[in-house]
Amino acid sequence: MDCFTAALRSALVFFLVNLFVVRCDITDGNAEHLKREHSLIKPYQGVGSSPSSQWDFSGSTLVTSSYVRLTPDERSKQGSVWNTVPCHLKDWEMHVQFKVHGSGKKNLHGDGIAVWYTKDRLHPGPVFGSQDQFFGLAIFLDTFRNDLHGMDRSFPYISAMVNNGTVTYDHGKDGRSSELGGCSAEIRNREHDTYLAIRYSKGRLTIMVDVEDKNEWKECIDIGGVRLPTGYFFGASAVTGDLSDNHDIISMKLYQLMVEHTAEEENLDWTKIEPSVSLLKSPKDNIDDPTGNFRGTPLTGWKIFLLLLCALLGIVVCAVVGAVVFQKRQERNKRFY
Repeated sequence: MDCFTAALRSALVFFLVNLFVVRCDITDGNAEHLKREHSLIKPYQGVGSSPSSQWDFSGSTLVTSSYVRLTPDERSKQGSVWNTVPCHLKDWEMHVQFKVHGSGKKNLHGDGIAVWYTKDRLHPGPVFGSQDQFFGLAIFLDTFRNDLHGMDRSFPYISAMVNNGTVTYDHGKDGRSSELGGCSAEIRNREHDTYLAIRYSKGRLTIMVDVEDKNEWKECIDIGGVRLPTGYFFGASAVTGDLSDNHDIISMKLYQLMVEHTAEEENLDWTKIEPSVSLLKSPKDNIDDPTGNFRGTPLTGWKIFLLLLCALLGIVVCAVVGAVVFQKRQERNKRFY
């Protein structure tokens, strides 16, 4: 029993250490690694249609000195803002400060914001103001529920999707069939600043939010096996339909992560990588899954320990049962002599 207790204590310590690493792994915004050519910062002097501009916009987007408003609180609007410089970083982290607000009451507002890292830019379309069947990564901040049967989650809802140009975003199901994971977050009509962090490093995608005015990140999505190429563009878009909201981008700041790669990884042509997610079933395989449970993640240390512990207990139980059965048979055989 003492050994068992010690093992449990060791597992608990291991779990807490891993949790601490996850919490502290998000960059503190060190200006040293801020990539200004990929960052959208007040007073937005680099935004425009001139050849020297690093950001361009389309649709209903309004650029002021305090915010970039993708849509006003009006019906049937869509707008976007896109970086004109392709990103060639292998490991990066994007911090987005945003604000979603409007006069609509509960459940009478829409539709939300999307943050993109995609092959193409400035292509208006039906997915939060941008094109469907895209190549790359999308993070959706969805404020309106379309699937009235999906009552197991509350809105607003944040989700992630990786696409290689073959998968269609299912509006009717709020993207369940293609999402990698997600979380609910109260992001609308907040009196304080709201933030989203997107980290991609060594094949791992981590999404964090800071929407409670506590100055701390809360994990939303953490998934491995994600492959994204270099040379894609960052952007943000938003759309309104019969219901509306103001969708504002305050800033988008991209940080380079200093990560070591193997010689094989360094020699790889990262521009030729096809966006994909391994260790998971394909989004296409998930289309017929009514629950949309496309959220598996690689086993972490504490999960592996629990599986080994369960396996060990199973072996012990089988051994005890086998010993009892063997003893009973021996006693029965003795009675025959």
